[in-house]
Amino acid sequence: MEIASDLDRLDFEATHALLKATYWGSQRTAELDRRAFANSVCVIALIDGRQVGFARAHGDLTLFARISDVIVWPEQRGKGIGKALVEALLDHPELRTVQTWMLNTSDAHGLYQRYGFQPCTDGKEMRLDRPAAA
Repeated sequence: MEIASDLDRLDFEATHALLKATYWGSQRTAELDRRAFANSVCVIALIDGRQVGFARAHGDLTLFARISDVIVWPEQRGKGIGKALVEALLDHPELRTVQTWMLNTSDAHGLYQRYGFQPCTDGKEMRLDRPAAA
């Protein structure tokens, strides 16, 4: 398996389609994903040159980053690709100075806990959800 961070190697259509089928990405358009990817550090998992996974980090990418859109193609799940994507972000040269990492998950806590992520329970983290812009 190879991990790349060159967006020219991204199969955008396949990635967008998989994200659109998730509980977190179902409302996103292709244009929103294009903008989000362009403003993120992205990593792409490839086997024999074919994309099998994707993840991204965004934020100021110097002191703070949020991991989003970690996704592995269904036929490739259970092979450590998600772990490799998370590790690639945490070890990425452009993100080495990041001190605070955040993420949101409803179903993959075990994946992230192995890297030290813990649920936020200190009462300091706040969130604002706004309706999608028209």
